[in-house]
Amino acid sequence: MIYDCVVVGGGPSGATAAEDLARSGRIVAMLDRAGRIKPCGGAIPPRLIADFDIPDAQIVAKITTARMISPTQRAVDIPIENGFVGMVDREHFDEFLRNRAAKAGATRITGTFQSIEHAEDHTTIVYRDKVTGSVERLHTKYVIGADGARSNLARAEVPGGDRIPYVIAYHEIIAAPAKTAIYDPMRCDVIYDGKISPDFYGWVFPHGAHASVGMGTGVDGVDLKAATTALRAASGLTDCETIRKEGAPIPLKPLDKWDNGRDVVLAGDAAGVVAPSSGEGIYYAMVGGRVAATAVQAALTTGRAKDLMLARKLFMKEHKTVFKVLRSMQDAYYKSDERRERFVSLCHDVDVQKLTFEAYMNKKLVAARPMAHIKIGLKNLAHLTRLVPAAYT
Repeated sequence: MIYDCVVVGGGPSGATAAEDLARSGRIVAMLDRAGRIKPCGGAIPPRLIADFDIPDAQIVAKITTARMISPTQRAVDIPIENGFVGMVDREHFDEFLRNRAAKAGATRITGTFQSIEHAEDHTTIVYRDKVTGSVERLHTKYVIGADGARSNLARAEVPGGDRIPYVIAYHEIIAAPAKTAIYDPMRCDVIYDGKISPDFYGWVFPHGAHASVGMGTGVDGVDLKAATTALRAASGLTDCETIRKEGAPIPLKPLDKWDNGRDVVLAGDAAGVVAPSSGEGIYYAMVGGRVAATAVQAALTTGRAKDLMLARKLFMKEHKTVFKVLRSMQDAYYKSDERRERFVSLCHDVDVQKLTFEAYMNKKLVAARPMAHIKIGLKNLAHLTRLVPAAYT
């Protein structure tokens, strides 16, 4: 048989694409190697919960405060007003999404992508079946590559797909303690400290009975496990049982092109759509899967391969400005501990807190308070030009 679309990868992006296409009546296969759990803090905003109909049973914790910690250990607590940030455990959340795609009608196949072959009237995905070990083939009209930051499909099919900049993320899932003087099961801690990460940040994110403790860096030679051990010690979590350990690359720049102009379009990490500065990826991955499915649906309807370009156009139309601002923030403040100290100082500002979380919760920049934007811009300029001391609030 020839599928309308084969989705390679069953993470949040691939599972979302497969579900959307199956619900629209298309014949879809989702190829996933299974058993892979991506290192991830697990935070999802209210907009994701609403847009993608996530049931409350998948939310393992509801966070009401974010704590920013500077290199000198100054802590700024930012309350999350009028709502919460949901936390999910990727081990269960990703499987929930895959099962939902299958229930919608997608054919779920467990195996490892090997190669892609192009014929005049169809495309073939070659994979190794996980159960039998045999090499099998899937014939399809279109392919969605949702196979992660080091996407084999991106490298093989899309210009620039082998050059996505990324950080390496590592975390440990631990058995969480009850509330202590340092750890709070209702609070996410984000640690901006060069001893933990010289160019990104560390985190302690509650997951109900568990917690994710980790960090990311793009600097070669950094011992991620040692840094995470130090972070656990600083957070009073050394003696907590370690459930599992995971590491993976996290892309930080969307590719300039997401399709090959013929039969392949990328989604999620494969397209590089993790937010700079914050490293947030689940929401953008699922949006990436949705726009990829929309593009494939258009191409199937019109017969025009150029409609695959819709995926990137739709995504960037809504999120380009946010990504640009976050990239500027990372470039400005993650360079040194002195800059990180200044960044945490900015977080003292109530306008910064409100605008930051309004943007995070709703996934768009808020233009309703122009004077607040001006005030923040002036404070930002004062810090970057060192007109005020780093500890200025």
